[in-house]
Amino acid sequence: MEQENFEVIIIGGSYSGLSAAMSLGRSLRQVLVIDSGLPCNRQTPHSHNFITQDGEKPAVIAAKAKLQVDLYKTIHFYNGLATKAIPTKNGFEITTEAGKVFKARKILFASGVKDLIPEIKGFGDCWGISVLHCPYCHGYEVKNEKTAIIANGEMGFEYAKLISNWTKDLRLCTNGKSTLTLEQTEALKKHNVQVFENEIDSFEHTNGYIENIIFKNKEKIAVKAIYSKPPFEQHCDIPESLGCDLNEQGLLKVDFMQKTNIPGIYASGDCTTQMRSVAIAISTGSFAGALINKELIEENF
Repeated sequence: MEQENFEVIIIGGSYSGLSAAMSLGRSLRQVLVIDSGLPCNRQTPHSHNFITQDGEKPAVIAAKAKLQVDLYKTIHFYNGLATKAIPTKNGFEITTEAGKVFKARKILFASGVKDLIPEIKGFGDCWGISVLHCPYCHGYEVKNEKTAIIANGEMGFEYAKLISNWTKDLRLCTNGKSTLTLEQTEALKKHNVQVFENEIDSFEHTNGYIENIIFKNKEKIAVKAIYSKPPFEQHCDIPESLGCDLNEQGLLKVDFMQKTNIPGIYASGDCTTQMRSVAIAISTGSFAGALINKELIEENF
């Protein structure tokens, strides 16, 4: 790519980044989208709860979005990994893994998060297929099925309460000694939620579709779906290097205008919210793009 100077650089070219790019392209802005091609839902077979695209493959949605965004001639794409950023007099300078340097007045981080898969054999193979994190995205497809939740304590209790809306055939696996309170344990028992405290060894599955949870004591329980919220980290560490604040969950802090605490830096999508869905990523990206354009107008006028 010959062009090096842009008005906006978007780091992350999945749903949120592409949505922001479209807003900016329609605002006649010179934009560069840098994307490494590793969306967190790349293993998920179908996307749901996104009107007009319900049940579509995530990769198909993203490919169609990129084709549409590419029609705006002021939008440019760079396939690669952004590794460094420094402030400059007029904005920011971004360096990629390949050594390319690009400059922009504003940055939008739509870089998502990276799930830290636990060391349970089969977990990674099932993640996004039959090991799920969001009932609003995937709960309907496994409604009334034998379902397990991997969590403990307050999170486990609240998760069980939530998932009980989709199935009554539910068990809670604490993967070690339960930290539930006596009251929580009694409430789960009242709603026929079994609690398993044994440590998990592995998952038996076929092509990512869970069949059994195997415990370290060789006990086995049959399930069709599992809900789990493994820990995560920011997919891109550049925002922190620039001084952007994270909240207690490890998400980038943004205000109602999608601004971080660093002037000129915005963020949208999964790197900013626990509500990880295609629809919300697109919504926050579109909003961020419009707000970045407005800020540029105010500075230029």
